[in-house]
Amino acid sequence: MKLRCSLELVVLIFGLCFSVRATPPQLDSIPIPGTRAFPESITSKSDGTLYVGRLGDGGIVRINPRTHENVIFVRPGALGSRSILGVFADEASNTLWACSNDLSALGAPATGSDTGSALKAFNLRTGIGKRSVSLPGTHAFCNDIAEDAKGSLYVTDSANPTILKLSPGAATFEVFAQDSAFSPPQGGAGLDGIAFGSDGNLYVTTYAAGGLFRVEVKAGRAARITALSGDHQLRFPDALRALGDHSFLLIEGSGTLDRVVIRGDAFAVTPIRGGFATPTSVARIGTTAWVSEGQLTFFFDPSKKNSSPSLPFRIYPVPLRAENTK
Repeated sequence: MKLRCSLELVVLIFGLCFSVRATPPQLDSIPIPGTRAFPESITSKSDGTLYVGRLGDGGIVRINPRTHENVIFVRPGALGSRSILGVFADEASNTLWACSNDLSALGAPATGSDTGSALKAFNLRTGIGKRSVSLPGTHAFCNDIAEDAKGSLYVTDSANPTILKLSPGAATFEVFAQDSAFSPPQGGAGLDGIAFGSDGNLYVTTYAAGGLFRVEVKAGRAARITALSGDHQLRFPDALRALGDHSFLLIEGSGTLDRVVIRGDAFAVTPIRGGFATPTSVARIGTTAWVSEGQLTFFFDPSKKNSSPSLPFRIYPVPLRAENTK
């Protein structure tokens, strides 16, 4: 990624950075190693193991939430990787997928040889690199990842109004869905979170515009795209994770973890926990939601470059009530 494009993406991807913590969560949190970690995404295995991608230092951290043990599982720079954003544990293929982007022009210390945006595949048991697939175009930004029942991967490209698809065995991405409604507003971020709903359709968020969209899926192809209306104006919606019937866990970058229920072409929001400093992602293990706190202001906001984030970076467990798991 060229320097000019990288600098443009500061505004494009994260828009207005903010991070004042109003009410610090009183939770049994787990620290993330790295003074420049800036955790951006979190995923889990069925046994409860967590994996956290580091936007600043690069690499992926593996965490045992029962013992709080954490290790750098994928080394910074592995397979040419740079800053790690979206991560997804695919146990069926023994693969840990990760979005890698070159943010070196912004001062990211993450090492690696890549100069663009790519989806990386690492062995889920060993952390060893398996393959790398570049996103199409010279101005792309891999943000988050979802998978369908047949093993195809779907990636949000935050620099373009496109959802990309990587079919099993394919060497290149195809455009799955493209719509002007996904375009970022001037000076804001575009597509971000992505997840399949219980209805088999794909749902995505747009960060700066505060949008939530449904992409109908028919015979494996994208059909009608609908902008959903809500009872609450979403503020910087980020990660999206499926819950029960027609419901999701949703991160709002303004500081909250929500439950979102889809009702036709509308949605209802119930805040679950607030007070996070730029939360970036969530992963569910049983009745606990684990939230990564990015503190991204200290990375992206030039006025904060000489200030220090609250260390260590942390992930937080949030207990889910029964009504929040359906």
